[in-house]
Amino acid sequence: MPTAVIVDALRTPSGKGKAGGALAHWHPVDLLGTVLRELVARNDLDPALIDDVIGGCLSQVGEQAVNITRNAVLAAGFPVTVPGTTVDRQCGSSQQAAAFAAQGVAAGAYDIVIACGVELMSKSPINVATLGQDQWGPLVRSRYPEGLVGQGISAELIASRWKLSREALDTFAERSHRLAGASDFTSEILPFGDLTTDETIRPGTTVAALGELKPAFHDDALAERFPEIHWKITAGNSSPYTDGASAVLIMSEERALELGLTPRARFVSSAVVGSDPIEMLTGILPATRKILDRSGLGIDDFDSVEINEAFASVPLAWQHEFGADPDLVNPRGGAIALGHALGSSGTRLLTTMVNQLERTGGRYGLQVMCEGAGMANATIIERL
Repeated sequence: MPTAVIVDALRTPSGKGKAGGALAHWHPVDLLGTVLRELVARNDLDPALIDDVIGGCLSQVGEQAVNITRNAVLAAGFPVTVPGTTVDRQCGSSQQAAAFAAQGVAAGAYDIVIACGVELMSKSPINVATLGQDQWGPLVRSRYPEGLVGQGISAELIASRWKLSREALDTFAERSHRLAGASDFTSEILPFGDLTTDETIRPGTTVAALGELKPAFHDDALAERFPEIHWKITAGNSSPYTDGASAVLIMSEERALELGLTPRARFVSSAVVGSDPIEMLTGILPATRKILDRSGLGIDDFDSVEINEAFASVPLAWQHEFGADPDLVNPRGGAIALGHALGSSGTRLLTTMVNQLERTGGRYGLQVMCEGAGMANATIIERL
C-alpha cells in the first residue's frame, strides 16, 4: 500500500472566540481559504494536482453552512476542479478529516489531499445549531429517558470518578498556560494581520487565581441526579471559545518525492470509537487501547502525546489510566491555553505535534481527541 505522509502543516494563531477577538471579523470561509492558499504556495505546489480537500467543522450553520470546505477551496483561488467536503465528528472533525485523507492515500484513491478545519466560535458558538431545536428526537430520548447532558457535566463526572481535586484541575490548567507561554510556535503559525501569536494564552495564570473562579456548570436538577458531582469544572480549567483554522498537506510518499518535497512524518495508525454519551469524554480511553493494539506500540514508545484539553479532567483521567511520562503529555500546553476552535482542533494538534517531534528529535507521536455524544479519535504518526 502507498505510505501516507505529512508534507507540511500550518495554522492560524488562536483568536478569542468572542466579539472583539482578533479573528472575529473574518469570514470563516476566508480564514480557512487563506490557510489553504498559503499551505500550497509555500510548498510551490500546483493546486490543480490536489485530489480532494477534506475539512472539519462542527457548527455547520450560518457562515459555516453549505459545505464550508468547498467554499474555502474557491476562496483560496484553487482551480474549480479541486473538490472539497466537510466532516462533522464534533471536536475531532479535522482529526477525522486527516484520517480519511491518509486512508484515501493508502487505498490509492488519492495522491495529494489536504485535511483541514475551521471554527469561528465568536460567530457560531458550540450550541448555535440546536437553539430551539430537538437535536435528539424521540427514539434517542426513549433510550435515555433521564436525558443526555452537556460536555461540562461529563467533565464533572470524570473529575468525580477519578477523584480529581479542584487543586489538581487548576494546577493542570496553570501548567497549560505556562508551557504554552514559554513555547515558540512561529514555525507553525501563519500570521493574520497583527495577530502573530495565540491570543488565548495567559502566561501569568496562577493556581490561586484559578481557585477563585466559580463552577461553570452547576445545575440544581443535575446535582440531584448526579449526587457524586462536587462541581469543580470552571472557565479556568476548561478550554475557551476560540476562532481558528488549520491545514495539513498529505501525500503518498512516492508522489511527494516525485515533486521534490520532503515528507516530515508518516501516518502509522488511526482509530475511532464510540463511548457512553453521558460520560461522553471518556472515549479517549478505549480509543487509546484500540490504537495501541492495532499498532503494536506501547505508551513508552511515544516521544510526544497530545490529549485534547477540552477540560482539565480529560487528560488527567487519561494520564491516570495510562501512566505516560507527564512531561511528554501536551508538552507545549494544550487547548486550555491554545484554544479549542472545535472543527480546527484536530489538525491544529497534529500541526503542533509534528513540530514538537521535529524540535526534540522524537520518533512517535500519539494524538487523542474526545468528542461530543460519546466518541473519540486516535492517531499515531512517525517523524521522518
